Amino acid sequence: MQPILDILIPIRDIFTHHLIFGIGILLVIGYYMGELAEKVRLPAITGYIIAGVLLGDSVTGLIHVEMTDTLRTITQVALGIIAITIGSEFSAAKLRRLGSGILIITVVQISITFLIVFGVLVFFGMAISSALLLGAIASATAPAATVVIIQKLRARGDFVDTLYGIVALDDAGCVILFAGVFAFVGGMMGVSPGGGSFFFSALGHAGVEISLSILLGLAEGVLMHFLTFRTDRPNALLIVVFGIIILFTAIAIALHLSPLLANMVAGAVIINLSHRGNRIFQSIRPLTPPLYAAFFAIAGTELNLGLLSNWWILLLGSVYVISRGVGKYSGVWLGARLAGSDRKIRKYLGFAMIPQAGVAIGLVLLIQASPLLAGAPVQIADALTRIVNIVLFAVMINELIGPILSKMAIIKGAEL
Repeated sequence: MQPILDILIPIRDIFTHHLIFGIGILLVIGYYMGELAEKVRLPAITGYIIAGVLLGDSVTGLIHVEMTDTLRTITQVALGIIAITIGSEFSAAKLRRLGSGILIITVVQISITFLIVFGVLVFFGMAISSALLLGAIASATAPAATVVIIQKLRARGDFVDTLYGIVALDDAGCVILFAGVFAFVGGMMGVSPGGGSFFFSALGHAGVEISLSILLGLAEGVLMHFLTFRTDRPNALLIVVFGIIILFTAIAIALHLSPLLANMVAGAVIINLSHRGNRIFQSIRPLTPPLYAAFFAIAGTELNLGLLSNWWILLLGSVYVISRGVGKYSGVWLGARLAGSDRKIRKYLGFAMIPQAGVAIGLVLLIQASPLLAGAPVQIADALTRIVNIVLFAVMINELIGPILSKMAIIKGAEL
């Protein structure tokens, strides 16, 4: 066996430095793993993620860490298209029909998830400060898996419209909640820069980031509308639309704004400015299968199976995953009950809120880069590092089981 490995490893190292090789092998292996997943009645997304795990550092190392960083460009572009697709569901007619139900469900499920995760982790012996941070991060939901499954199933109806609305508002609400909790926790730990004023500073920063992201999305939507309004050729539409999505996603990242929120707003602007806006979304549809496959395969390469060997992370991570699932489901159920929503929304929509990835990882990166971790005593630094590992473990589990639950919920609740 060892002589074979001695031959294969140098061959592997020749190719793994090439970005094109990485994209190609992720798409090919991802496609066949997706087909295999569907044969056993799992979402194709699960197959894409498993392909990424197999190709990543945790197993074969064909896609190493340095290449994963480069491949994040693909994920940013894919997220831009996913976000603009979500935004396209925010037509004024749909919002009038659905009323305030989306807002009520969003606020209730964020609050319930935060409180349940916080309370359960404290019960299991976690420090209050750490439990508060994890409770805030738990409120985030990943919209990508939901969008892909809806498109794959060609689902429609009030269930889908409500789901799109909630996952769009959820991330903005999560960022605001986390900003307040993070500032409060900094004060509890005694390492918050600026003392009590840091609380208002963090909230203000979150408000500015969200406001500027919305303004950027408005500009993107208006520009896209006027540049494509008189264009009927599909190829011309595709070039202009794809270029603008990439351009504004890059601007948002460079300005430290939310490309997800900016593109959602752009999609909402386009769909409401003219009935011809549907042409724009149809033009980018041919790009979505390879981008989505690459997106989830790349996400799989980032999952670290080594976390499964740490029993403490395994225990608290499992507690976090279960309590978050209970919080999301019960929060959606209660919010839908208060909003007077349809029985199917109450019964099934909570399962579609389980996937968690991008925003949660972004908040983890914010913790790692914050003054709390840089200048904190050893015990605080250890606590924050433990939070990071718990979230990464939870993302790994939620990205594997979340699409399965989402597919089940959409089949049961939507019109197919």
